[in-house]
Amino acid sequence: MEVKQQRPLVRALYENPIKPEEIEQLSFKCIEEEAGAHGLKPDEWIVLRRMIHTTASFDLRADIRFSPDAISSAVAAMKRCANIYVDSNMMRGGISLERLRKVNPAYGPEQIHCHIADKDIAEECKKAGLPRSLFAVRKAKKALEGGIAVFGNAPVALLELNRMIMEEGLRPALVIAMPVGFVHVVESKEELMSLDVPYIALAGRRGGSPLGVSVIHSLSIIASEQKE
Repeated sequence: MEVKQQRPLVRALYENPIKPEEIEQLSFKCIEEEAGAHGLKPDEWIVLRRMIHTTASFDLRADIRFSPDAISSAVAAMKRCANIYVDSNMMRGGISLERLRKVNPAYGPEQIHCHIADKDIAEECKKAGLPRSLFAVRKAKKALEGGIAVFGNAPVALLELNRMIMEEGLRPALVIAMPVGFVHVVESKEELMSLDVPYIALAGRRGGSPLGVSVIHSLSIIASEQKE
């Protein structure tokens, strides 16, 4: 019996090529149609829409939180080439310098800080018996003043940042609070949202590095499109 060979789906793409940016726009169109009314401000929706694009999870709408000054503070920080602290090297590798440079051409790798793999941090962690993420965020204090902090992985690091805000007067321009997990996660976000600092947070247990990166990219687009 002769078996009919199945035609690979990618053949249709060969015949009708579509650019990556066109795929993205089609994806956003699908999100817009399925999401319907969202009740967010236009810039807040840009952030959430890209988070949905990253995860295909429309129910993120119920958990996203913005402080009133989150977007404006982030845009101002990016335009002055503020430092960006991330809690994982995965996030550091995922942030597009090309997008950041559309906001401020001075952006380079040296503006994106992550100390989680530093040798001195590993040594401190071993001595103290505490997670290395705590010492990594502590080491970044200078960069965090007026900078943007992004948490997608380490709730303990967010807890330590909260302490630095409360006890040491640290004032980041924005905290993106999206650590994921089951221990220290919910309370780290809730504590942050009780403080007088700009934030974009995902309430509850969900989060992750891809979401943190998606927020940075959204803010880059918003900032690059705003006139001086």
